[in-house]
Amino acid sequence: MKLIKIDKKSLKEGIDKLKRTYGVFGPVREKDEFEFKALGAAEMPDFSFSNTRMSPKAIVYPQTQLMFTYSLNDADDDCRILKEVPMDERPRAVIGIRPCDALAFPLVRRNFDTPEYQDTFWVKAYEATTFVGLACNVPCGTCFCTSAGTSPFGKEGLDVLLVEDGDDLFAEALTPKGEALLETAGWTAEAGGGAEEKITALAATANEQISSTVAFDNIKNREILELYNAPFWEEEGFSCINCGTCTYVCPTCWCFDIQDETYGKSGVRMRNWDTCMSPLFTLHASGHNPRTKKVERVRQRFMHKLKYYVDKYDNGIQCVGCGRCVRLCPVNIDIRSICNKMNNFDSEACKCETASS
Repeated sequence: MKLIKIDKKSLKEGIDKLKRTYGVFGPVREKDEFEFKALGAAEMPDFSFSNTRMSPKAIVYPQTQLMFTYSLNDADDDCRILKEVPMDERPRAVIGIRPCDALAFPLVRRNFDTPEYQDTFWVKAYEATTFVGLACNVPCGTCFCTSAGTSPFGKEGLDVLLVEDGDDLFAEALTPKGEALLETAGWTAEAGGGAEEKITALAATANEQISSTVAFDNIKNREILELYNAPFWEEEGFSCINCGTCTYVCPTCWCFDIQDETYGKSGVRMRNWDTCMSPLFTLHASGHNPRTKKVERVRQRFMHKLKYYVDKYDNGIQCVGCGRCVRLCPVNIDIRSICNKMNNFDSEACKCETASS
């Protein structure tokens, strides 16, 4: 492990150098919250945050993205031809992404970049991005990342991992892209002896602070209909107001809708984030909607993340344990509780209880 030591006093100088080559994004304070934003000439990332309100997935996968333009003017040579909107493929760097959010990108990639289909909009943006992580010395109270495939000092999905230690940062390059970024920033001074031991101790302390856990070891072996017909969905869905907050703040939700908007004789085709919490999400052109009730939509969200994804990919759950949906749900629906209910559900015991009653 080669560790670079960065004095926080020299951080601005290095980031200013990065801005000459990369579009640089980082966490900035927005009133009482933090959000990832493109950093202006004088702006610096603010590392005093626990985690941002929204995940940084929008840097690769914008909430609204223009895909094509078209003309309906018969006088135009390209009338009624979709023209792809050129993408900004310049290098970009995300500074300060938490390990949970970084893990979300390779997880989501299983949907957008497959041998059969490739979403070029997502893939090009992802490949142009260098992810510089910031380890969580003090995890959020609702974080359960250690149950979801990563940890406060996790490295998967990152090109560089930064670790704060007082007035210093330790940087570990994890990929060639990460090495190139550190070189560009001028962060090349190797850390002295004892740095690895410090990081190991900080990581152990952070792991000890994770108080929330989920279990999903039994879910893989459950029959789909066994969980689909479980009685607890009515209880879990009762309070849901279908606001969609959980899906929009989630770093691993990938659903989108494609819409055309025409102005006079010109128009655009765009895609927008969509949510399975919306009654319109599954509305067919025929007028039929297979999920008219909110309990059906709540079930779909959690079955997709905790069962359908598990069955399809056999590679963990579609969740990185960031805890945003737990913190921000206005009616306190908790994915940790639902995951444990699904994992511990005993359909036979449930049948016996129903028969005896």
